[in-house]
Amino acid sequence: MSALPEFNNVVTDQIKVMPAAHGKLRELIDAEDEINGVRIFVSGGGCGGMTYGMTFSDAPSHFDSILEQDGLTLYVDAVALSFLTGVEIDFVEQGMGASFVFKNAFAATGGSGSCGACGSSSGGCS
Repeated sequence: MSALPEFNNVVTDQIKVMPAAHGKLRELIDAEDEINGVRIFVSGGGCGGMTYGMTFSDAPSHFDSILEQDGLTLYVDAVALSFLTGVEIDFVEQGMGASFVFKNAFAATGGSGSCGACGSSSGGCS
């Protein structure tokens, strides 16, 4: 009888948070009570097949991998992590707007991470 491999609950270099995104996420977390991290998620649907996003979180779930980087904590469940390996999260300000951008989204699975109807090929749909 063989033992199952242990679940890897630590994210190292699978997801890269660029300095602008790191600073903005820290700013948003610090402004909220009882929030200590950001959950990154992937869900089905949309014209590109998969969508991604972030939300505040107060604690990890049992199946989350955790990335801790200079006071920033990200929670990513195992399924989302398999689609986001190699992604770079950035924060971009353009004109009157600003948004988080996922670069190289779904690169590990051969997808583009973008949605044709969104007008962005860099995976910056929101």
